[in-house]
Amino acid sequence: MSAPEVDFVPVPVPRPNGRRPAGPEQAQDGRGRQAAEPAPSMRGLRARNDELRARVVAGQAEATERQHGLGKRTARERLELLLDEDSFVELEPFRRHQAHGLGMERKRPHTDGVVVGSGTVHGRRVFVYAQDFTVFGGSLGEAHAAKIHKVMDLALDNGAPLIGLNDSGGARIQEGVMALNGYGGIFHRNVRASGVIPQISVILGPCAGGAAYSPALTDFTFMVRDTAQMYLTGPEVVEAVSGVRVTHAELGGADVHGERTGVASFVHDDEETCLEEVRYLVSLLPGNNLEPAPSAGRCGAVGDERPALAEIVPVEPNRPYDMRAVIGELVDDAEFMEVHEHWARNVICALARIDGETVGVVASQPMVLAGVLDADAAQKAARFVRFCDAFGIPLVTLVDVPGFLPGVDQEHSGVIRHGAKLLYAYCEATVPRVQVILRKAYGGAYIVMDSRSIGCDLSLAWPTNEIAVMGAEGAVNVLFRKQLLSAADPDGLRAELVAEYSEQLMHPYHAAERGLVDDVIDPVRTRAAVARALEMLRNKRKSPPQRKHGNTPL
Repeated sequence: MSAPEVDFVPVPVPRPNGRRPAGPEQAQDGRGRQAAEPAPSMRGLRARNDELRARVVAGQAEATERQHGLGKRTARERLELLLDEDSFVELEPFRRHQAHGLGMERKRPHTDGVVVGSGTVHGRRVFVYAQDFTVFGGSLGEAHAAKIHKVMDLALDNGAPLIGLNDSGGARIQEGVMALNGYGGIFHRNVRASGVIPQISVILGPCAGGAAYSPALTDFTFMVRDTAQMYLTGPEVVEAVSGVRVTHAELGGADVHGERTGVASFVHDDEETCLEEVRYLVSLLPGNNLEPAPSAGRCGAVGDERPALAEIVPVEPNRPYDMRAVIGELVDDAEFMEVHEHWARNVICALARIDGETVGVVASQPMVLAGVLDADAAQKAARFVRFCDAFGIPLVTLVDVPGFLPGVDQEHSGVIRHGAKLLYAYCEATVPRVQVILRKAYGGAYIVMDSRSIGCDLSLAWPTNEIAVMGAEGAVNVLFRKQLLSAADPDGLRAELVAEYSEQLMHPYHAAERGLVDDVIDPVRTRAAVARALEMLRNKRKSPPQRKHGNTPL
């Protein structure tokens, strides 16, 4: 599965006197004397270089056919889809491995199984590497890793996003420890670049063993159904160790990581859609942590009214609705990019624009588990908040949360620790932060969802908001348990006490009267109010305390 080997005999270099050293390969004239070879010409050297480059770019036809037969594109075809036309500048196309033993010296294809370089996406500079499964199965050896190291270093030095297209069988076994050393260099650079430049992984084939750790360290991971798999140990090893038979897709397919593990940020049906969405994501992000995200220009959001918002959200606190409809009314052109759409669906994390500027939206989803927070939802939101804060993207938090999900499973799965991750992420964030409370905001979940007490800059609420330790009925059952047990008419007493509790502690202006909500707004004016709040906070400057780093509850 390798490209055709192209070897060339070095062209003899003329000596100062213009003569070449005689060699047995030189032709002889009729008198037995060595005939002088024609001097090399620039035209000939250029033609030779062009021929070699063309053969490297073309690759091996049979291997390309096999790749297409698997429903996959080649590395270069993928780069054509990802990058702007004619923008790709390739680096080290003639690189070859220097390994010896186990027959490696007889197979030395150019590129060594990875195409690296730089190009543009919507006119903005990015650095890329694309593993080539048609060469050594895309396996990583010393030269392969060195090319990736180089492009990662260039991305960091130039403050531009890094995009990795992964399609590899894993470490090149024939190169032993040098392959493992190559992976270590990639991981080290992933961590150095974290929070400095956006890092995007795209899984378009196998990504097995140690290779899977790099996508886990990057900011976003895309996967394509049916062709992408990611796992540390394959099905054969799993069966040998545990006796459990499992397919590649069942073990580490796109849907597994998109719905169950949360490893995949985005899952798509085909490579074209996937790479187009990568381009859209790049259009929303800054090039690095010192640049603002690209602006699409003001669009009049500060004066925009959305009557539909008054209809989407029911007044009754227990009636579900789709929070995505609310987000669609708040953001420009109803367009947003939801991260981890199929995992921990009780909370929504999305990138969008409001009045032309990129924002991160964190929102309760009453359609799933009534919008409660649980361990997975807290992890999902925490990582998203930290990403937005690292790259200066303002946060808008939409709250309609009845609390944390109760249960033995949740407590034993560490919901306290995972909930603390979200709390920590918000407390640490220094970007502009706007909270909007639509209906319920109960207990610890109210605090965790960017309340004023943990540093939110502006808190807005609808007239339907209920901010309290718990719902009125639950509070009455706890506070007046004895009275209710001894009452002649417990239902009537309960209704009376619930009404009294709601009137005193859960009316929509209770928090506003105490300065914990900045304004109670008309739902119709929410888009305008959020846009004005973000405009007000645009020049916010807040430095973290002097320390090496905090100790996040991982």
